[in-house]
Formats: sequence, C-alpha cells, structure tokens
Amino acid sequence: MNIVNKNFVSIDEIRSKLNGTTGQVAEKTSSDSGKSFDRVLLDKADQIKFSRHAAKRLETRNISISEEQKARLEDAAEQAMEKGMTESLVMVDDLAFILNVRNKTIVTAVNDTANAVFTNIDGAIIN
Repeated sequence: MNIVNKNFVSIDEIRSKLNGTTGQVAEKTSSDSGKSFDRVLLDKADQIKFSRHAAKRLETRNISISEEQKARLEDAAEQAMEKGMTESLVMVDDLAFILNVRNKTIVTAVNDTANAVFTNIDGAIIN
C-alpha cells in the first residue's frame, strides 16, 4: 500500500488508515495503570536513577534499599533541587548516597560511614 499523505499525528492514525477504518482515534492508555504514555514517561523521568557505578557499589557492598528508603531518596532529591544544590550527600538510615541533583541520579552508595570522607558536594540532607 502506498500512503501519499504523511501528515499523521500518531501510529494509531496510520493503523486506522491502513485498516480502512474511519473516525477519531481514541487516546491509548496503559492497561495496567490507566495512565497515558506521556504521564508514565514523565513519572519515570522524575524517579531517582542509579548510575552504573552506584549499582555496582550496591551489589558489591550488599546494600539493599527498601521502597520506603527509595521514597526518602526521592524526597531528598526534591529538597536538594529546591535548595539549588548540584551534588548532594544524602543520608538515609545508615546509608550514604551521593546524588547528582540535576539528573536525579545516585552516583555512589556507601554503607560504612564511620571514617568516610565526602568531597565535591555542596550540601547534605539527613533523611
């Protein structure tokens, strides 16, 4: 089939054209949560991410993070952003994380903070 008009808004419009159906194309939502794709994408973009280095540190140091601790990390990231921090030390229970605030990315994680030295940070949040 040769489609001459290439001014489609979505893949659903293309499918509709190819299938020969007419009418408005309904907005698709995720069947699991009922959220639209753009809402899911924005929600994911807002979540804390772990760099490869941080993920490796979590694994080698046998650090596991609960959902409650992850929520506290999210809260600390929001606080750091509000205060204008760029690289922040975030303490959650006995765990220390270095957070790149702009990217909302944990760049390293430490579970033994007894004699730890943290450099190149511009703020700390004890949560």
